Amino acid sequence: MERYQCNGCGYVYEAAKGDPHNGYAPGTPFSALPQDWCCPDCAVREKPDFAVPEETAA
Repeated sequence: MERYQCNGCGYVYEAAKGDPHNGYAPGTPFSALPQDWCCPDCAVREKPDFAVPEETAA
């Protein structure tokens, strides 16, 4: 399961859920998001600020 976490607020982007509020359907891989995509929770961090959560990095 593809997951990336915002380093600012902790929001986790899950490809299976997408970001429908911003027009990204469920199943949208993180790699398909534009570089200037902002965290939908804090709107402060952009895609380069996201990282794989530790519990899924192994």
